[in-house]
Amino acid sequence: MGNQIVPRLLPIVLFALLTPITVGQVAAASSAGKAQVAPVVAPKVCPRCIRAHEEFLASDVMQGRGSGTHDELVAATYLASELRQYGIDPLGGNGSYIQLVPTTRRKITSPPQLTITPREGTTSAEPITWGYGKEFLVADLTQTTFSGPLRKLDADELGHAENLKIEKGAVVLILGSDQTKGKKAALSLASKGPAATLMLASDSDLQNFDELGEQLPKLPNRLENDAAGDLNNVLELNRGAFRALERMPEGTMVRFEARSSDEKGSTWNTIGILRGSDPSLRHSAILFSAHLDHLGIGTPVDGDNIYNGADDDASGTTAVLEIARVLGQEQRPRRTVIFALFGSEEMGELGVAYFRDHPPIPLKEIAVNLEFEMIGRPDPAVKDDTLWLTGWERSNLGPALAAHGARLVGDPHPGENFFARSDNFVLAKMGVVAQTISSYGLHGDYHQPSDDLAHLDFNHLNATIGSLLAPVEWLVNSIFRPKWNMGGKP
Repeated sequence: MGNQIVPRLLPIVLFALLTPITVGQVAAASSAGKAQVAPVVAPKVCPRCIRAHEEFLASDVMQGRGSGTHDELVAATYLASELRQYGIDPLGGNGSYIQLVPTTRRKITSPPQLTITPREGTTSAEPITWGYGKEFLVADLTQTTFSGPLRKLDADELGHAENLKIEKGAVVLILGSDQTKGKKAALSLASKGPAATLMLASDSDLQNFDELGEQLPKLPNRLENDAAGDLNNVLELNRGAFRALERMPEGTMVRFEARSSDEKGSTWNTIGILRGSDPSLRHSAILFSAHLDHLGIGTPVDGDNIYNGADDDASGTTAVLEIARVLGQEQRPRRTVIFALFGSEEMGELGVAYFRDHPPIPLKEIAVNLEFEMIGRPDPAVKDDTLWLTGWERSNLGPALAAHGARLVGDPHPGENFFARSDNFVLAKMGVVAQTISSYGLHGDYHQPSDDLAHLDFNHLNATIGSLLAPVEWLVNSIFRPKWNMGGKP
């Protein structure tokens, strides 16, 4: 390069050194002669890669990637091989991408029973025993035994979820004519401390009550030596049992019992890392995550018993892989970037809980966690090819990403409490600014065998992942560290 062009390029070079280059910005300089600086090329999404990941992870061969199963391990191993191919270093321990998570598998061994004991002084003081698959079913279960006094709440009269007040240890019967409101109330109550929530079964479940009762309910696994776990017991009643309980006075004792057995098990996380190139930023890491498991083999629906989980959450897992591919092939980012695919989210966020307890880097060094959950189909509640962020109002993360080109808006379904229903919540409770990106539009294939490849919208998946690549590159090269807004930290 001749001396005559140095003065003309020096300001441009200094600007490039002092300013993180975002995708879409072109660093170009002309010379009097032939020399020119090549423009920065925006990263492009790889539609074939996205389809290939989905076609493997959500195929029938994977048997639904059941939490803690061999199929989940196969999925974790596949993800590890992809990270290695992209130039991401292993962070699972012992030079591996796989982080082994010891668990306790719990299994119900006989049909549960529900015993209703009327209060003394009522017309009948004789206990009533109801059978599983006859008078009630289990929607969610974390304990094999619980009991408490009956309390009643009318979902039609409830206000915002945060205003719900309920006696700790009570068994709450959800009343009301709106089943949707009833389900939201049950979800909201889970964090309020009741022993259990009881509600009228949905119309579809009422029609298939006997068939659903043929399969014993499942208990979530636990981390090894963790005997506590979260409390979330939700039972569905048939019409006769619901009406009978509705007529009983508050204070009636309700007791649930189920025999179970425990055995040792495992789940697996897949974790990789790109170590930051900037000494002043490498301890301000960005964590991209999704859960790799789904429901495995379950109750047949229209003859199909494989719960493929193409949207939930092969789509989010695919997004993390695509971000890893792009970042791995470019100049090393200024900040450290961690890619984590967590196991057993569907069985109680066990993978991320183990990551929390055994972090590969100190949690205080994680500036932000972006979780990807169910982005395989558009949400009619927002504009085309737009994603939404749970807990948008809780931090300054969403607005900052949107300002740098992300097609990202606030969660249009605040009543669903999605902020607290993904792996991000485990880390958010530890202080990490952790939020979930999604476009789940409350479609009817959620947790059904029909959440398969045929129901994915690949045009939407390609467009939304592609729209995030530029904002992601800005994030991993910037000094921006998100903060919780006042009152936003859980």
